This record gives sequence, C-alpha cells and structure tokens, in this order.
Amino acid sequence: MSVTMRSRITVFILTFLGWLALTSIRDIQEIVAGLIVAILVTLMAGHFLITTEKTKSVPVRILSAIRYFIRFLWEMVKANIHVAYLVVHPKVPINPGIVKIKTGLTKDAGMTVLANSITLTPGTLTVDINPEKRELYVHWITVETTDINENTRIVGGRFEERLREVFE
Repeated sequence: MSVTMRSRITVFILTFLGWLALTSIRDIQEIVAGLIVAILVTLMAGHFLITTEKTKSVPVRILSAIRYFIRFLWEMVKANIHVAYLVVHPKVPINPGIVKIKTGLTKDAGMTVLANSITLTPGTLTVDINPEKRELYVHWITVETTDINENTRIVGGRFEERLREVFE
C-alpha cells in the first residue's frame, strides 16, 4: 500500500472517530454527516499526515506518543507552578527575552508539535521557526543563559527525544 493511501485511510479514520466523539449520535443522519465530512477532509488533506516511510513500527510509535504526552503534561504542571511562583513573588524575578534553540527534528510535523508544545507550556512562546536551519525562536519569561546549546537543552530538550521517536 502506498504512503499516500495509508495517509488518506488514517485521516479518514481519525476524522470519523473525532466526529463521533464530538457529536451525540442520536440517529443515522449524524453518522452519514460524519462520513461525508470525513470523506471531504480526506480528499482535501488526506495526503498531508503521512509523507514518508517511518523507521519504527506503529505500536512503538503509539507507545512513544503516549510517553511524550505524559512528559508534556508533567512539564506543563512544572511550568504552571513556576509561573505561579513568579506571579506571587514580591519582586517578580523575571528576565524575559527571545532565545534561539536548535532541533534535531527533520520532519515538519515533528517541528510543529515541538513548537506547539513549547507554546502551550506556560512561560514560553514559539515566535518563529526556520525549518531549513532547524531553528526555533522562543520567547522565554526567565532567560537563564544566552548559550544556544544550553537553551536547546532546557527549552526544547524536554520534548525532542520523544518526538523523534514518534515522527522520525
């Protein structure tokens, strides 16, 4: 089976399951509407999800995605506590700035999820991505260093290893 066909089948299944999860299935019309929406989404964007052959099997990648999600939730909790500390601290010890981090991720999907993970974590916001040089520019509420490698380890390194297991 071709990569494009696998991508379209996966998009169709995920879209239809998403439709079913978000609607209250009371009659056949809602199921038919979900099928039509899933077909339209598949025709328009079905080839974007899977673009190349992956080196790891699907179960391994699913397990890695679960591990990534758990790590993401843990990092989000830690960042929320840190930002709450900054807010209630009497002298507000912040040092905001934009830092550059490098990523080893080569796939657009992996870089996008990394950028979104950084943005969703309180205290950081991805402001730009340079996919050719594999660099992200991140606004950080408490810049700790100006060293690119150290910033990469602190900001992006939390997620990158697990994202590589999922997307590369």
